[in-house]
Amino acid sequence: MPDSVRSAARHRTAPWLCADDWGRLLIRLTFGVLLAGHGCQKLFGLFGGPGLTATGTYFDGLGYRPGKVFALVSGLSEFFGGLGLAVGLFTPLAAAALVGVMINAMVTVSGAHGLWDQNGGIEYSICVAVVAVAIAALGPGRLALDRFFPWRDGGWPEAAVALGLGGIGAAVALSL
Repeated sequence: MPDSVRSAARHRTAPWLCADDWGRLLIRLTFGVLLAGHGCQKLFGLFGGPGLTATGTYFDGLGYRPGKVFALVSGLSEFFGGLGLAVGLFTPLAAAALVGVMINAMVTVSGAHGLWDQNGGIEYSICVAVVAVAIAALGPGRLALDRFFPWRDGGWPEAAVALGLGGIGAAVALSL
């Protein structure tokens, strides 16, 4: 049975309070709010973060010029990408924003340090990118603002949008 038929059948017959929708909500809220908070650290210096000026100086040191502009783009991507996932709004685009930031982080910061985060490696960035693409692939579910849109149920096209646009955004940022 095709995914679209299976999903349509589930939405016609399943009660409103399905475990999979509540599970998606739990993942989206936890993951999205924490990533939005991570963006707030960069943008506003909240939660012990450095703020935009210090993050911009750090980005200058990574080779991003002007560093403050790239810090702003990174912080906004994390903030709005996280909020988008948390509330389930424009989910594939929110996931793409996070994927793009994580690819940049892997290439410029953590890639040279191996896999594990304790050594400054790519473990964290991989986890964030994979969860973001997985949420796009699964769809945000019925307990999301996207519930009225066709991408509510996710699928290959939504996952491709998240991964493709995230990769393109990362490539553009890395080429500048």
